[in-house]
Amino acid sequence: MALLKAIDAKFFHTEIPYKPMGKYVHFLTIRVTESYPLFQTDGELNKARVRAGIIDKTPVSRLSMFKRKQSTPERLVGRELLRTYGLVEPKECEYNVEFGMDNPDCIIYGFAIGDSGSEKSKVVVDTAFSITPFDQSHETFTLNAPYENGTMASKGEAGSKPGEVTSRINQQDHIRPQVFFPSIVTLKDPTEASFLYVFNNILRTRHYGAQTTRTGRVRNEIVGVVFADGEIISNLRWTQAIFDRMSAAGTLHSPDPLDEDDVMTAANAAITHLLAEEFIVHTDLIGDLFTPLLDEVKSLTGSEAGIQKILQQADKEAKAYASKHISKKKTAAKAG
Repeated sequence: MALLKAIDAKFFHTEIPYKPMGKYVHFLTIRVTESYPLFQTDGELNKARVRAGIIDKTPVSRLSMFKRKQSTPERLVGRELLRTYGLVEPKECEYNVEFGMDNPDCIIYGFAIGDSGSEKSKVVVDTAFSITPFDQSHETFTLNAPYENGTMASKGEAGSKPGEVTSRINQQDHIRPQVFFPSIVTLKDPTEASFLYVFNNILRTRHYGAQTTRTGRVRNEIVGVVFADGEIISNLRWTQAIFDRMSAAGTLHSPDPLDEDDVMTAANAAITHLLAEEFIVHTDLIGDLFTPLLDEVKSLTGSEAGIQKILQQADKEAKAYASKHISKKKTAAKAG
């Protein structure tokens, strides 16, 4: 039974195929920081030296949000929902420890368990880049340690005396609020249920990066979806095209944060122009064309009955796929 009315069923498979079949859906996402997240490696914020725009060839450093920083929080949100509605037992499938191999998370996002088996992810996420340069997108915080008497102590001190100024413990660069990361999330060979499962995970995920229990608040705005028979442009090219358009429109007001309405306007115009230059067959649901689908998805995922339908259908498809293909891999591995 179809879950969606706003979209043609021809874009979806009726079951998860074992071999690539050339159907792609791309979620056009703008990730907006709403606190002070950390996307870092070895204690430093990730950044890359790239061109400012496609037209503007000035070299700039941009913050980078690596693919695992994006996909891991989203799949963990999905796993949480599967446990909430009783489709995965807490001890049945533990992320990066012991995968269940037959639930929507494992089949859609993939897994690898040494000789026991593996499944390639059907979700493709690449590094995302901030629209604004690095020096406008981060700030340095001084970290101190509070004691119960309200004083602050530096590293190695037992505490500070009244009226005594203490030295800092450490400094850490944080990403500022209202920094925008355009990101295209691609799902290969979607069924209707896997499409909704990934869509819902993107919409629901709120924390990214290090120290997710304390900071890292990020909001995902999906501005459209593109159904195609191949992959589309990179995150970097989309980001550069947005920068060019905002620069031409005079909406880059350094050092002030970008206006979200200006970003969305530039993002929609940029992706529409870039897609017109693609050499693949594609159907674009952007702007007003995307609104009916987004409203229907939000209506489905906003009710307990709706989310259960999505998860149960996704679980049914995952178990059918695992029974048909994963069990054969395990048998072959044992025979070898």
